[in-house]
Formats: sequence, structure tokens, C-alpha cells
Amino acid sequence: MTIAPEQVDEWTVGTLDLDEYLGRIGQDRAKPSAAALRELAKAHILAVPFENVDVVLGQHKGIALEDVIGKLVRRRRGGYCYEHGSLFAAAAEQLGYPVRRLVARVQPQKNGPYTHMTLVVEADGVPHLVDVGFGAGMLVPMPLVDGAVVDQAGWPHRLVADGDWWRLQKQEGDDWTDLHAFTLTPMHRIDYEVYHHYTSTHPRSPFTGQLVVMRLEEGLSRKLVGEEFIVERPDGTKETTTIPPGRLDATLRELDVVLTEDELAKLLTVYPG
Repeated sequence: MTIAPEQVDEWTVGTLDLDEYLGRIGQDRAKPSAAALRELAKAHILAVPFENVDVVLGQHKGIALEDVIGKLVRRRRGGYCYEHGSLFAAAAEQLGYPVRRLVARVQPQKNGPYTHMTLVVEADGVPHLVDVGFGAGMLVPMPLVDGAVVDQAGWPHRLVADGDWWRLQKQEGDDWTDLHAFTLTPMHRIDYEVYHHYTSTHPRSPFTGQLVVMRLEEGLSRKLVGEEFIVERPDGTKETTTIPPGRLDATLRELDVVLTEDELAKLLTVYPG
């Protein structure tokens, strides 16, 4: 599959100061290649947290690229899929990669919502799934090849073609579990505005009713979901602890989420306990 150039102006890609972004994730400019794309995606995920604090506080400014840059790059905060995806796509396009912005259905076996932003990026003539906004999920790109298995920070993941759909799966014991499913239908900017409105405001959205912060690195997944802090390792070990209000700020900082005094005070008013 060859990715046709998109209407770049629709995404205001030129809004991004590429060097400022690369400084945020600790990378230098590099000629497009599969190896360089791998390093770029990994650096982004290690540097920029997945978090929904602004959604929980009801103060999310939206997903226009200029707002995303102000938050994730200049304020050094994190965000969720629309923010991560739009920021990475703009950087990749400025670096010369063909990019297609897509949407996925999370947990399709459970009729999960068709709201997750993901990307397919071409490198060395091969399309790759790049999912920098999937929480503590993928760390590196995966070639869009049926049956391709790629180690993701210690957890094997697989892509499976299913008619017009592609399924991203994670190995759990001897089984493979669907994480999300997507088609290669390109999206428009307005589509994500609709998805974001649901995800950030609907009472049944998984992001409006509880705090969600996720970090992934080699051999380690850390999640703060509500008041539960969950640490998982590829060997199957899992530790869950309850974070009291007095430890919330320190825990968020451990996950690279630094709030202002006002934001923290407001978050504590809705935090369990």
C-alpha cells in the first residue's frame, strides 16, 4: 500500500515548530527511514505522558494543533490520543513521511467505541502502524503486514488482516486479545472534533469520570486509573496500590504530569477519598 499525500493544510501542519518539538522529545532531525521512525515514535512515547487531567477538570481547550502544541510541547504536559496523534503526525509530515490519520474501534470484541485516533506512516516504502496515543500500549511502530509480531516493551503484539479491517492484538498467555480494530479509511479534521466531543464530555466516556494516566517503557507499564496505581511487567507480575489524596501530586510527578497549584487543588475536589 502506498499512502497518498493528504491535504496537509487541513491539519495546519506548519503551525508546529519542528525543532521545538524535537527538543521536547530529545531527538535530532533524521532522514526518513523505518529505523528513524522507530526512534521518533519511541522518543515521543517516553517523553510525553498519556493523561486526561484536563478532561476530568472540564477545562480541555480542544484539539486544534496550536492548542496541542501549547500544552504538550510548551507546557510539557501530556494528553490523550487526539493530541498525541495530531502532534506526531504534524512532525512526521514535516520530516517527510507520508501519513494517514485513522480511527480505531477500541476493544471490538466488547463493542468498544469507534473513537481512537491512530496513524499509518510510510517508511522505506512500507506502511507502519504508529500508535503514540494508545496509553501504555505500543512503544514502537509495527509494519502493516498480516501476522506481523513486534515486541512492545516486552509484550508481544500482532497485526491481523480481517477483510477491510486490521486488528491490533496483544499476547496474553497462549491467547491473543484484540486491543483495537481499524480500517485504512482516511479521516478529516472535523471527524476528530466529533470524536473528541464525545470522549471529553459524554458521561459514558471512559475519560470523563476518572483520572487516567499511563506511562510505558521497556519492561514496565505504569497506570493511574481512578485512585488505583497499577504496575505491570512482562513476566505477568502486577502490583496495585491505592493512592490517597495526599500522595496524588507526588504520584502524578512520578508519571511526568506536573500540574499548577490551582489545577491540583481542583483535581483534589473530584479525586476519590
